[in-house]
Amino acid sequence: MEAPTPAHAATAAPTPAHAATAAPAATHQAGAVASSPAARAAAVRAAAIRIARVRGARIVAAAGAQHGKPYRRGAQGPVAFDCSGLSSYAYRAVNIHLPRTADQQYRTARRISSGAARAGDLVFWVSGKHAYHVAVYAGAGRVWHAPKPGDRIRLAKIWSPKEVRFGRIGV
Repeated sequence: MEAPTPAHAATAAPTPAHAATAAPAATHQAGAVASSPAARAAAVRAAAIRIARVRGARIVAAAGAQHGKPYRRGAQGPVAFDCSGLSSYAYRAVNIHLPRTADQQYRTARRISSGAARAGDLVFWVSGKHAYHVAVYAGAGRVWHAPKPGDRIRLAKIWSPKEVRFGRIGV
């Protein structure tokens, strides 16, 4: 049996077009940008999630900066807040404008599970099909909220986990 001639060896090796499609993993491992649509979509999604986490941290920080300010029905800050006024104010810190009431915010938000919730998401207390209270999720089962008349904005543990719904605005 003879060794293949250079002409045979050239036909046995993948052409540049085949090489590009045959080894996308090698291209990715070498540090080059992956070229498959699925890889690009995954990279875009991962970047969007990173941005959303930073945005969420800014929302939580904006809500937390209001700590100790008084509750006042219909107030949207910066001196006093009601629950939806606080969430709207915190979201405006990242240039997102929410509707005025807790129920309107509930209808705007995309429902997510409690396990998928991340800092900056909204937490709604719901009766029937209507939300009557909203808070900014701070993580670890806690929320920033403007509780009720006579009270002040504070960080609190979610006191009724089975009665709340989580919602997300954006990614």
